[in-house]
Amino acid sequence: MPETLTLAHSPDPDDAYMYYGFHTGDVQIPGYKIQQHIEEIQRLNERAFRGEFEITAVSSYAFACVSDKYWLLSSGASVGRNYGPMLVGKSARPKAQGRLIEPGPANLPLRIAVPGKWTTATLVFYLWLSKKPMGDVEIIFVPFDQIIDQVKSGKVDLGLLIHEGQLTYAYSGLEKVWDAGEWWHQETGLPLPLGLDIVRKDLGRPLAQKISQAMRDSIQFANAHREKAIAYALQFGRGLDNALADRFVGMYVNEDTLKQGKDVLKGLRTLYERAFAEKLIPGIPDLTMV
Repeated sequence: MPETLTLAHSPDPDDAYMYYGFHTGDVQIPGYKIQQHIEEIQRLNERAFRGEFEITAVSSYAFACVSDKYWLLSSGASVGRNYGPMLVGKSARPKAQGRLIEPGPANLPLRIAVPGKWTTATLVFYLWLSKKPMGDVEIIFVPFDQIIDQVKSGKVDLGLLIHEGQLTYAYSGLEKVWDAGEWWHQETGLPLPLGLDIVRKDLGRPLAQKISQAMRDSIQFANAHREKAIAYALQFGRGLDNALADRFVGMYVNEDTLKQGKDVLKGLRTLYERAFAEKLIPGIPDLTMV
């Protein structure tokens, strides 16, 4: 068994807030050193395929492909309830019949930047596209924090935003075209589980249960010290002030994060059932939680 457990998460405010108790050292796992690793979510998804970290945040999409190596933790999920990743375009983009989404100029493919091959935003976008033919579309994988600039510069026609870009896109003169969480709620009436925390199976169930409790303790510690936890999380938010950081954290760190309820699990299962039907995942993973 390792002496040090690595907890990996993405550089965004809600993840940083959740892990605040580990950051301060007030939450520990007896007998183990805790090491935090911070990396962009698509890279974490890729590293989960190789089972590199003992505990890691992943996109719900990626979990469908790594459930042979990892268990799902009952806490730590980022869930959108009638909100989620957003597709945006320039406000000045020519419209037809009041819509922003139109074929590219001169019948060229519509260029759409998405935040990584295995992000849940990309998965839900694929599901939406399967129901809404848009002609030729060129999907371009772009790091999440570069998508707004790519849209502004005209390198792409539309961009799919995750993290704090969901709150800041209008400051860059961009306009919302589509909201994944709104669409999912209209389709299913269910919440949209976007990110999950998972633990490697080779640690064994007893240690995994201790990790699960520690994760919950870290979230509760952040809630009990919200002002300081928000200040810590703010350093991971691009273009956020205290008020926006607090709002963003409130969107994705809440009761769903402390414990995934039945409707969240149903949303996750429905997401996987639809993805499997579209041959976007190899199978429906076991959702038994630690």
